[in-house]
Amino acid sequence: MHQKLRLLCIDDEDIGLRVRKVVLERAGYEVLTAQTAQSGIELFKSGSFDCVILDFLMPGVNGGEIAATLREIRPEVPILLLSAYVNLPEDVLQKVDAQVLKGAGPEQLLRQVRNMIENRRS
Repeated sequence: MHQKLRLLCIDDEDIGLRVRKVVLERAGYEVLTAQTAQSGIELFKSGSFDCVILDFLMPGVNGGEIAATLREIRPEVPILLLSAYVNLPEDVLQKVDAQVLKGAGPEQLLRQVRNMIENRRS
């Protein structure tokens, strides 16, 4: 049996984080979650992940800043940015591999995660 792919979800919003964890685990992923930027970065440093799903707007920090820190640690890990905003700054979008709008639904989230992981391996 092959090993489950590990995802890290970082979001300060508890309900969204729990829903995403359930959706992703049902799709066969192992999912670790963090509700603060700092705890997410610590988890990222301590384990190996196939993909990070990151909220854009968090208290005191934005997803672009977190993505920049994650890139310094392990640049090869794909990062998906979740946001309620359509027009994110270009400098933020350059730090991530993909973006999904928060209300887009689980199918789009799962499709984007699969695409990013497959593209990273090829």
